[in-house]
Order: sequence, then structure tokens, then C-alpha cells
Amino acid sequence: MSAAKEVVRCPWAGNDADYQRYHDTEWGVPLKTDRAIFEKLVLEGFQAGLSWITILRKRENFRRAFEKFDPESIARFTSKDVARLMTDAGIVRNRAKIEATIDNAKAYLKLRERTTLKKLLWNELGESGPLQRGARTIGDIPAENETSKRISKLLKAEGFRFVGPTTVYAFMQSAGLVNDHLVGCFRYDDCSKLQQAVHSK
Repeated sequence: MSAAKEVVRCPWAGNDADYQRYHDTEWGVPLKTDRAIFEKLVLEGFQAGLSWITILRKRENFRRAFEKFDPESIARFTSKDVARLMTDAGIVRNRAKIEATIDNAKAYLKLRERTTLKKLLWNELGESGPLQRGARTIGDIPAENETSKRISKLLKAEGFRFVGPTTVYAFMQSAGLVNDHLVGCFRYDDCSKLQQAVHSK
């Protein structure tokens, strides 16, 4: 009887079960709803300066603290809510990022009056859709690119905060706007198909 074939993942997933699960089921998969996109964008902002595994392990706490990332609820947060969240050990207690989340919810609602966040972002990818980089090593993957710079500028113009080019690029990777799984990773082809399916709609 032959041995089970070893699953080849992107090196950053390591041996951590939570990280591997996230890599195998979420990273690079296009998000279906605007609320899911908003959540990921906010969490990537909180991740700035930290490791993603820190945010991942606190994600359910963030969802509880921020009303399941309902923009309408968050937009009504006051200084009292900020003070409350600053005492919540379950999340990252960074006042600037908490206040930015409230501003981002307001920006989201204003944007929604004329379009959706999903349409805004995916329209910036152009006719070719999500970049299928075909990277062979982690060193082949940049921290940002021209598209993330363009989207960063666009989001800032819409009133979003903590959306610099590097944060936006990390968001693009996780939200399926670019396929940065290595070509040897078992998820590369699957994510490529999922991304192109969304783009072709």
C-alpha cells in the first residue's frame, strides 16, 4: 500500500493547524458579499504591524466586538463604544484602528449609495482579472503592486483609512483579487479557477 501523498502548501502556512486551515479554505478565495469584503479589509487594517495569525485567532472576538461587521451598526458607534473597545482584551486595542473602523463603516455606507464595494474593487483589476502570478518562491511575491497602489488611492478618496498599498495588497491576496499561492501549492489551480469564475460574471 502506497503512502499518502503529502499535501504541498505555501510555506507561510507552516505547521500551525489554524494557519493551515485558513490557507486551505480561505486564502485566495473570492469573497461573495460586501460585508465579508468589508470585514476582511478592516481586519487587514488591524493586522498592520502584527502577524496575521494574531488577527486570525482573535477573529471571532472582533466579530463580537464589531457587531458581526455590520457597517450600519458600526457607523453608529460613539466615543463610549471606542472606550469600551479599548478595554476589550479579546481584540487589538489600538485606538486609531478602532476609530478608523468606524470611519470605514461610514465610508462604506456612503459608497453603497452609488455602487458596491465588490464592484469598486473588481473593476480595478481590468479585463484580465485577478493576476495569476505563478510564483515559485515566496521571494517572487511583492509586498505591493501597481494595482494595490491604485486601489489604496481610490479607497482613501472614498474616505477609508488604514488602507495603504501594502495593507491593500495583503487584502487582495486573501480576498482573491490576486492569486499568490505558489505554483507548487495544491491550492493554486483551485483558486485560479474560482477567481476567474467571479471575474467572468
